[in-house]
Amino acid sequence: MLKRKNISRRKFLTQAAAATAGVIGFPYIVSSSALGKAATVAPSNRIVMGCIGLGGQGTYNMTAFQNQPDVEVVALCDVNAGSNDYDMLYQFTGSSSAGLKPAIKRAQRAYAEKKPSSTYRGVDGYGDFRELLARDDIDAVTVCTPDHWHGLICVSAARAGKDVYCEKPLANTVAEGRAVCEAVYRSGRILQTGSHERSNDKARFACELVRNKYVGKLHTIRVNMPNSDPHHAVVRSNSFPQPVMQVPEGLDYDMWLGHTPWAPYTRMRSHFWWRFILNYGGGEMTDRGAHIIDLAQLGNGTDDTGPVEIFGEGRAPDDGLFDTFLEYKFECRYANGVRLIGESKEPRGLKFEGTDGWVFIHIHGGHLEAQPPSLLQESIGPNEIQLGRSPGHHQDFLNAVKTRQQPMAPAEVGHRTATVCHLVNIAMLTGRKLKWDPQREQIVNDAEANRLLSRPMRSPWHL
Repeated sequence: MLKRKNISRRKFLTQAAAATAGVIGFPYIVSSSALGKAATVAPSNRIVMGCIGLGGQGTYNMTAFQNQPDVEVVALCDVNAGSNDYDMLYQFTGSSSAGLKPAIKRAQRAYAEKKPSSTYRGVDGYGDFRELLARDDIDAVTVCTPDHWHGLICVSAARAGKDVYCEKPLANTVAEGRAVCEAVYRSGRILQTGSHERSNDKARFACELVRNKYVGKLHTIRVNMPNSDPHHAVVRSNSFPQPVMQVPEGLDYDMWLGHTPWAPYTRMRSHFWWRFILNYGGGEMTDRGAHIIDLAQLGNGTDDTGPVEIFGEGRAPDDGLFDTFLEYKFECRYANGVRLIGESKEPRGLKFEGTDGWVFIHIHGGHLEAQPPSLLQESIGPNEIQLGRSPGHHQDFLNAVKTRQQPMAPAEVGHRTATVCHLVNIAMLTGRKLKWDPQREQIVNDAEANRLLSRPMRSPWHL
């Protein structure tokens, strides 16, 4: 059994209450007997995991870890008992049914198929993440909630002694991201940000070409982040006030809102569509943009810092529910002189331009282009900068849990990438050029913009 921090449920809930200011409601718990649970002790050679957030990406990550032979998923958590309106889930599961009960059924079915003639621990369900974190037997958790919950849950998980796989962006504000980093450092936990493009071999090779100056001196990184997918058309066509609706049965809507301002329920506020509302996400900038800008940070060698100047302009819906930017142009300048220039255009990816050539990483397709083409035939020598290769983003996290070595996308990396995304959004919101101090993590020329690095939290929640 992996060494873990032992803490009683009562003691942890007392500490969690101090950290997050009180428990809201009661957990939805599926009893062991109801699930036919025959044993309560995990095999000693496995990492015991819990999964928090079971929408599309959360269900995908649950399945990915459950398929690893060295993992046992024993607990799941979601504020939604179950519904059939997770619009983007079908691509992962073939069904739009998601939430706590459907995820438990999937997990139970997968284990039953693997062990048809033997007993196993079963899977427990919770509606409050603090109940899951209070369990002494859990080594690690996934955090796949909407972005506005990442910071609070990651901080609580680290304080509870759990290693964390957190979806990108690491947090929904710069201040929350820093709080996550501090909690991880102080607790000695492992955190992997779900920036899985960083584990792509071709992307890492492209960044090695840049870091070793095969393109000459790097001067410009061009980022393409189009808003041309069908769901962006849905956002555009629904950019008007949405009707107030009755909260669906089984959804703890107040818990879903968490620390954000109270707002009436409407279907397109939650599930997939929250990412286009600034209180809960950052639009394409922090969604797939976090993948692309993450690779820009890696290729530029700026994983532990960020740009010093940021400017952006964009267009967002001016009425209705959605308020993130759908079209944009932005430019960031780094202390090393490199310019990061972004636009909402095709093809999705990024281009590193140097004095002697360029290399383009296509996101999702994963293939590379280069000029001259011979760059892609180069070999990185043993005495050059080597960025290593990943066994896969999920397995990389599991290896880090076992070895206590940092994974490909640790907390600081995830935080610094998300910070660039947030700064661009802030620059577009204010319409002003921002001067950023990466060491102090402060906007030094604009007090109003600097206040947007954090947001007040609705009582009783706080970091």
